[in-house]
Amino acid sequence: MAHVSDLIATNIDEYLHQHEHKSLLRFITCGSVDDGKSTLIGRLLYESKMLFEDQLAAVEADSKKWGTQGGEIDFALLVDGLAAEREQGITIDVAYRFFSTDKRKFIVADTPGHEQYTRNMITGASTADVAVILVDARRGVLTQTRRHSYLVSLIGIRKVVLAINKMDLMGYSETVFRQIEDQYREFAKQIGLTDITAMPLSALRGDNMLAHSEHMPWYRGPTLMGFLETVDLDETRRQAGTFRLPVQWVNRPNLDFRGFAGTIASGQVKPGDRIRAQPSGRESTVARIVTADGDLAVAVAGQSITLTLDDEIDISRGDVISAAQAPAEVADQFEATIVWMADEPMLPGRPYLLKIGTRTVTATITEPKYKVNVNTLEHLAAKKLDLNEIGVCNVSLDRVVAFDAYTANRETGGFILIDRMSNHTVGAGMLHFALRRAHNIHLQHVDVDKAARAAQKHQKPCVLWLTGLSGAGKSTIANLVEKRLHAMGKHSYLLDGDNVRHGLNRDLGFTEADRVENVRRVAEVAKLMVDAGLIVITAFISPFRAERAMARGLVQDGEFLEIHVDTPLEVAETRDVKGLYRKARRGELANFTGIDSPYEAPENPELRVNTVDATPEACAEQVIARMQALGLLDD
Repeated sequence: MAHVSDLIATNIDEYLHQHEHKSLLRFITCGSVDDGKSTLIGRLLYESKMLFEDQLAAVEADSKKWGTQGGEIDFALLVDGLAAEREQGITIDVAYRFFSTDKRKFIVADTPGHEQYTRNMITGASTADVAVILVDARRGVLTQTRRHSYLVSLIGIRKVVLAINKMDLMGYSETVFRQIEDQYREFAKQIGLTDITAMPLSALRGDNMLAHSEHMPWYRGPTLMGFLETVDLDETRRQAGTFRLPVQWVNRPNLDFRGFAGTIASGQVKPGDRIRAQPSGRESTVARIVTADGDLAVAVAGQSITLTLDDEIDISRGDVISAAQAPAEVADQFEATIVWMADEPMLPGRPYLLKIGTRTVTATITEPKYKVNVNTLEHLAAKKLDLNEIGVCNVSLDRVVAFDAYTANRETGGFILIDRMSNHTVGAGMLHFALRRAHNIHLQHVDVDKAARAAQKHQKPCVLWLTGLSGAGKSTIANLVEKRLHAMGKHSYLLDGDNVRHGLNRDLGFTEADRVENVRRVAEVAKLMVDAGLIVITAFISPFRAERAMARGLVQDGEFLEIHVDTPLEVAETRDVKGLYRKARRGELANFTGIDSPYEAPENPELRVNTVDATPEACAEQVIARMQALGLLDD
């Protein structure tokens, strides 16, 4: 490993050229806590550094001969593990290390082994070609080993190194090695991992890391570095795939140039190729492939390019440009596997942002069909997904997107889920297929639309969404507002929380998941009533900001008024007409808002009414006055 390239002594320019154009392998190290990941990476970094110093000395010795300076060589950035974590502002997270050898450049993602940080492993694995799964020879295959292996399989990494480490602590026993290898392969077969290279190591002592160990003459497979330097790259598969270009931006520096820029996700393209823009389905022909270094005759996966087309067709950021003869699918409902990565659970019906490629849309997730026990691979019933759990769910989007099944294309079949309120990534997913109803159900055109219905009633439809604690006075104020609207000749309808639970939502309880579904159904009903031209008044606790934001998003701008009936908890408890607070305090009523379930007060409502200092009648008049100020009561 510490040899020096012959080219350094004979042709330094050619050596530098080869170094610049080395292939790049991305790999991930994973496994349970204390299996030796950091030691293994440290050994690789140390040896590559020794190799570089040997090469640098040779370059400096020949620098006068070849007219170059040793400092001009492009070398790998060697970063100490703890320093890297400090620079990245993390304590236990994914840390990336960079190094190179004569044959290849490497980026290794070092992921934490702690179970609570399994979510971080997804980040590191998402772009990896190879997974190095470490197992402590003393402990064998553990739950975290299985969990990480299952995630590796889900993400689509097909080449796995089973690195059975710390063999020196087990006397370099072949029997121990074979037992662990057999145990792992039996599990791996069940999750579809078949391309496995098992090797016995001692990362601390260097056994089978760079050279075969004299302590284990019974092993004749590759060394770890030998494997990493020669394994086939996933890039070859990507380049051989079908052409996909997620559009990152539309480049139009002047009126004579209009290009569509992005990084090719898979396949290749050349001028003259027929393409299809999706989801619109419009087709054209590639005119030019533009880059900073000039036009290309052909471009392949991984390259950042700008395409110009023969026709002026409408393409926007987030669209996908596909090969016309084999385009991506288009749909808005899917089955998907989801890995949940947030401390707060995934709640069915709650809206999240979904980012696929360069497109971001709003998504809702159904109750999981099942979640997976990573130890037994058993499918378990589930109402939600908690941190690090893996489940299969249906996903519904607010618009159609172009996609491929994840098994066919990782780049156009994978997505992340983002919390709408915090903007934090909360999940990662892999699309399986479009649901049949995504293709079979379409919006039916009607000639009598919302504008016609509203004009007939001489009013502007809207939603008055009253939110607040139980006992705040929502229903009382809502009833008074509707009486005032009725007296003014307006057409309205009141949706009250208790009344709705007698019919439409009688199957729902009061868990967080059921509360989310309760509000989702009411919001959809309110949307239909607004479409009918009505003024809709709702009186629901609706404790979560995310669901209130979802309800707002279902109607047009200006048609939703969030009204916070602001009453302190201690005041609401004194009005306990239904006796609910007393039951909750005695522990007889679980998941009660304000006691053992949270209430997220509105941050910027259209109106805030204080029922401590104002009567219900005065609060109702404030609502009417706000509607008049916004022009909602103008004929």
